Amino acid sequence: MRKTAAALALSVAVAGCVQTRQYADVQFTPPQGDYKLLVMRPDVTVGSLTTGGMVEPRADWTEQARTNIMAAMRAQQANRGGTIKIVEHRNELPGVSEDTIADLERLHWAVGQSIALHKYAGAYLPTKRNKGIDYTLGEQAVELGRKTGFDYALFMHAEDSVASTGRVALQVLGVAGCFVGFCAPNIGGQSQFAYASLVDLRTGEVVWFNVVQAGSQVAGIKFGDMRTPQGATQLVDRLLGRMKPGRDVRAAAVEKR
Repeated sequence: MRKTAAALALSVAVAGCVQTRQYADVQFTPPQGDYKLLVMRPDVTVGSLTTGGMVEPRADWTEQARTNIMAAMRAQQANRGGTIKIVEHRNELPGVSEDTIADLERLHWAVGQSIALHKYAGAYLPTKRNKGIDYTLGEQAVELGRKTGFDYALFMHAEDSVASTGRVALQVLGVAGCFVGFCAPNIGGQSQFAYASLVDLRTGEVVWFNVVQAGSQVAGIKFGDMRTPQGATQLVDRLLGRMKPGRDVRAAAVEKR
């Protein structure tokens, strides 16, 4: 019994997974050469996963994570070529009002949530099958491109929950119970959800999208804590490390071989 309990506890301790999957316009080619890219201020939320399973947002953790993510994005994009502008505040773009940026951020959030739901969560839309990715931010994005002269805008959304001390303690008690013959129900641990999208400011179309989902059934196991520079870099690399071309572009490349 003790050997079985120990094996079960060990299997629980390593439970968890990280998943990522990209979608792109079928004709998408990753930006290269003399392109101009706006990296928008990332939408970030970090909270504490309480003993009862609720997530309580933490403003200090959120700001720390956003600062780290922006630094990681700046370092990564600096090696990509092109002209890059990191938008840290909504009033940084000449000729573009803060309200315009705020409206575009909210629009992107709504579109991004829809893409994540219909492309990744199983709620598929029949009208969008076999189209790669078929979403747009519309005229607002095109107008941003006209006013700034930039070709693309890169958006990012990230949510993270960090298990509280009480949550970890409850998990430990549950695992410890396995050694005396009673395993408490698994209560779950950290979860992380993030996505990034590239918008063509000449058309308003979302031309590339990637999601990262990470989750653990054990409180205390982390998959890259965004509050640390290392964790933020890991998340940015997972999301933006390699943009894959669209389906038709990949197929054409195979035919040329």
